[in-house]
Amino acid sequence: MNDEMGNKVIIAENLTKKFGNFTAVDHITFEVERGEIFGFLGANGAGKTTAMRMFCGLSRPTEGKGSVGGFDVRTQAEQIKKNIGYMSQKFSLYEDLKVWENIRLFAGIYGVKEGEIKSRSEELLHRLGLYEERDSFVKSLPLGWKQKLAFSVAIFHHPKIVFLDEPTGGVDPIARRQFWELIYEAADQGITIFVTTHYMDEAEYCNRVSIMVDGRIDALDTPRNLKEQFGTTDMDGVFRALARKAKRGD
Repeated sequence: MNDEMGNKVIIAENLTKKFGNFTAVDHITFEVERGEIFGFLGANGAGKTTAMRMFCGLSRPTEGKGSVGGFDVRTQAEQIKKNIGYMSQKFSLYEDLKVWENIRLFAGIYGVKEGEIKSRSEELLHRLGLYEERDSFVKSLPLGWKQKLAFSVAIFHHPKIVFLDEPTGGVDPIARRQFWELIYEAADQGITIFVTTHYMDEAEYCNRVSIMVDGRIDALDTPRNLKEQFGTTDMDGVFRALARKAKRGD
C-alpha cells in the first residue's frame, strides 16, 4: 500500500481488536485527511488507546483494514513507525539527559541525517527560546517547556502524521494554549495531528472529533455540528451525553 490514497492519510475500515472474548475496539471506520487536526476522544476504557496502538504499528488488528501514511497497519508496521511522530503524557523525553542530548537522541532514532542534526537542533532551540537552556537537564524545566520540547522533538524528522496521546495532561491553561499554537503551526505545514485529550475545550480546537463509547465510534463530526446535534453549547455537553451510554469503565 502507498500514497495512492491521496489526501487520506489515516484510513480505518471495520478495524477491530479483541483480547480473548473482550472486544476492545469494535469495527471502527473513519478517514483522516492530510493536515487535519483530528480529535480522538473517549472515556477511560473506551478503547481509544488500543486503537492508537494499532495506528502506530504497535498492535496488530484482529479484524478489518487500516492504513497510516499509505502503509498497511497489519503488514507494514515498521514503515509506519518511520513515518510518524509520537508523544504521550506518560513518556516523551528522558529527564536525566540535557535538552540538547534529548534532541540529538531522538533525531538519531527517527533517522535524521547526521549532517542535518546540528543545524536543525540549533534552529529548534532558538525557535523555542531554549537556547540558553540547551545544557540544562530536562527534569529541571517547567512542565510547559517540557511539553513544547517533546512535541518539537516528535516532529523533528518532518513526519506525515504525529500521534499525541493526552499531551497536555497536568499543564496549566496558558501553557496548553501555547502548546496548541505549535499544533496549528505543524498542521499548516501539512502534518496531520491525531490527538487524544481529556480537556473538552481542546476538542473545540480540532477540525473534526470522534468520540468512542465501549469500543465503537458513536459520534464523528466537526465540533460545531456535534454541538448542534446534541443541543449543547460546548463539547463537554456532547461528551457527557455520550459517556452516559457507556457500560464499561477503566
